[in-house]
Amino acid sequence: MSLTLTDVEKIAKLSRLSLNEQEKAATLDKLNAVFAMVEKMQSVNTDGVEPMSHPHDVALRLRADQVTETDHAAEYQACAPEVRDRLYIVPQVIEE
Repeated sequence: MSLTLTDVEKIAKLSRLSLNEQEKAATLDKLNAVFAMVEKMQSVNTDGVEPMSHPHDVALRLRADQVTETDHAAEYQACAPEVRDRLYIVPQVIEE
């Protein structure tokens, strides 16, 4: 798949970006390079390859969970018109 300058202009408009002609051309080149890489990756045969979360077989160093903040839920919900089971109760706005 290859993009055209018109495609870049549409994407820029949807993204609310103001690009000059030089930026449009550079963006076109970069996007086409990304699509070319994706096409190349899709052509690789991955049958029998199990997905993995990380390319290296390493153990993550995790820190112990520590409570650093106190529970302020009651304080935050004190100004709410109605609270039940720590949930804000609001009027129904969509009819069934």
